[in-house]
Formats: sequence, C-alpha cells, structure tokens
Amino acid sequence: MTNVMTRTAERAPAADAGLSRGLLLLMSVATGLVVAGNYFAQPLLDVIRRDLDLSTSTAAMVVTAAQAGYAVGLILLLPLGDLLERRRLTVALFGATAAFLLMSAAAPNGTVLLVGTALAALTSVSAQVLVTFAVALASPEHRGRVVGTVMSGLLLGGLLARTVSGALSEFGGWRTAYWVNAVLLAAVAVLLWRVLPRLHTPAGMSYPALLRSTVVLLRTEPVLRWRSAIAALSFASFNVFWTSVTFLLVGPHYQWSEAVIGLFGLVGVAGTIATPVAGRLADRGYVHWVAGIGTALLAVSWLAIGAGGTSLGWLLAGAIALTVAQQSVLNSNQNVIYALAPEIRNRLNSAFMTAFFVGGVAGSALTAMAWVHGGWAGVSAAGGALALATFLVWLAERVSSARTA
Repeated sequence: MTNVMTRTAERAPAADAGLSRGLLLLMSVATGLVVAGNYFAQPLLDVIRRDLDLSTSTAAMVVTAAQAGYAVGLILLLPLGDLLERRRLTVALFGATAAFLLMSAAAPNGTVLLVGTALAALTSVSAQVLVTFAVALASPEHRGRVVGTVMSGLLLGGLLARTVSGALSEFGGWRTAYWVNAVLLAAVAVLLWRVLPRLHTPAGMSYPALLRSTVVLLRTEPVLRWRSAIAALSFASFNVFWTSVTFLLVGPHYQWSEAVIGLFGLVGVAGTIATPVAGRLADRGYVHWVAGIGTALLAVSWLAIGAGGTSLGWLLAGAIALTVAQQSVLNSNQNVIYALAPEIRNRLNSAFMTAFFVGGVAGSALTAMAWVHGGWAGVSAAGGALALATFLVWLAERVSSARTA
C-alpha cells in the first residue's frame, strides 16, 4: 500500500452489528431504485425519438448522457463518503435524484431530457455510497456476500427499469416511469434517514486534496489499475448490447412494441443469481477464478448474440450469458478493490467505478456508430472485440501478478 494514502480509522459499528438482514435488504432495494432512472430510456428510445422529434443518434445519446453523468458523479461526489457523514450524504443525493427525475419527466425537448438525465445520473451515485456503507458495516468474512446482495439490488434496478418503463409507457406514455420513480425515491430518502446509522470516515484533508488523492490511487495501485481496465472493457461490451438491442427488436425482423421490449430485460435477472454466488465464492478464496471464468464467458456470449440477429433463442441465450458474466466479473473486481484499504474505500471505489462507467460511456457511443455503419453484425463485432480484450487483460493481470509474486 502506498505512502501517499492518508490512513484514518473508520468509525463503524462492530462486525455486522449495524447490518441486520432488514437493513441490508433496504439498502439493496434503495440502490436498485436510485439507479433505475438511468435505464428507463433504453426500451423507449424509439418512442422518445418520435415524441420529441429526435434523430436516432440523438435518441441514443440519452443513454450516453446517463452513463456520462454517473461517471462524473463517481469522480466528484463518491469520494465525499470519506469526508462527510454518510447518512446525510446518502439522503441528500436521493432527494436530488428525485428532483432531477421530475425534470426529465417534464422535458419539452431533447435538450432538457439530456440535461435532466445527466443530472439524475450524477446524483444517483448514492447507490455506490450505499455499497461501501454496507461493506463498512459488515465483517470481512462476510464482505463478498454483502457486496453480492447490495449489487443484486442494483442490477435488478437496472434490469427491471427497462421492463417497468416499457409497461408504464403503454398506459401513460414514456414520462410515467420518471414520475413514479421520483415519488418512490422521495419516500426512500425519508426511510433511509430514519433507519441508517450515522457513519463518518473523516479523511483529514480538504475536498480538492481528496479528489487529487483519488486520482493518485490509479497511478500508485497496480491492482486497482488492472481491475479498472477489466471493468471498463467488460462494461463497454455489456453496454454495446443493451444500447443496441432496442433498435434490433423494433426492426423489421422482430417488430416488437415498447412494452414487449421492456419485458426482454427480464432475461438479465439471471445475473442476480450469479452475483451472490460470485460473492460467496470470493469469500471462500476463489475470487480470481470467478473473474477468469466470467471474462471468458463474456467473450463466448457474443457468438450467441451475433446469431441472435435472426434467432430469438440465440439472442436470449446470449443475453443471459452476457449478464451472468458481467456481474460475476464486477463482483470479483469489487471484492479485490474493497480489500485493499478499508479506510479509503470510497476513494478506491470512486477510481474503480469511474473507470467502469467511462467504459460504459465509450460502449454506448461506439454502439451508435457500429449500428449505423454495420447493423447488428457491426454491433456484434464491436461487442465481441471488447469482450475478448477483457479476457486478455485479465490473463495479462494474472501473468503479471505471478511474476511479481
């Protein structure tokens, strides 16, 4: 561990004393709700495009805006967990997200929708504050299980958001999901204020110094660099699929409605099974094997996805494999990162998750070009190349670690 890190004692309850099953469940549900708004637009891109008179590329930018806003929030807001009292920070961010979702719901044009989406995503990093909050309240031997449980909620929020927004659009238009989510988040903010314990991890430095120390971590921590690269590439590959599949499903071969496209997101629920399993395997010492198998499966999944352009069976199989692989890799990476230095966990998570979502933004942006120039074949080639690169970086990291050892 580097000598540039400020070491402080984390003021947390004794092992697992402040983390009951009920509180862990609430934190899991809350993370899912707060990130859901970042995914509402994905099955609705075509109807949003028509309602606001946008081009296809501009409509796709709604997804990119969500990823970019989240990445900026990870850089600027998540490190505050090492500076401010976490319950107060979490509740404030939840309230802000609810307000920005209302802005998106009332958007009269594409510009306002893009701004509202980016700002709601910016403050939805409260999900990551809750992840490290839960880890801080858990004992080290249960860290993998706790990460898996909270991240399952986050994953379900992203997946079910697509389904719910598609269904609600059939009844009240594409704006309905934004209105409903804003109300739910306001209620959750009140509940979290009442039940979360106070937790403060004073960093002993100013906010600018805190941000600088976060950037320094990527330069001084080789494990963080390797895992961040793996995370960025894997999420880029994952986003290539979920950003483009809407255009495939509304196309001439499938011709699905928005509600049915939203239901397609349910196939990714398989990832919620993989996440806690990966967490338990990490607790038993198999964290690197989980990452290796996950990156390999990520690459293989694109073979099925490519065939899914004309076959629903292959598309479903590929989507399930892709989601299981992505969540297994993410859980493995997080367990490795969170074990590095508990007292600076928010900054480690900030650096890691920033790289993760920068990869997601790149994947979303690449999707628009791949679709326009190559259709589903171009998308499959791009996603498959990113997945293969993920596996190769994992392999290089294992070789580098063996040589160092």
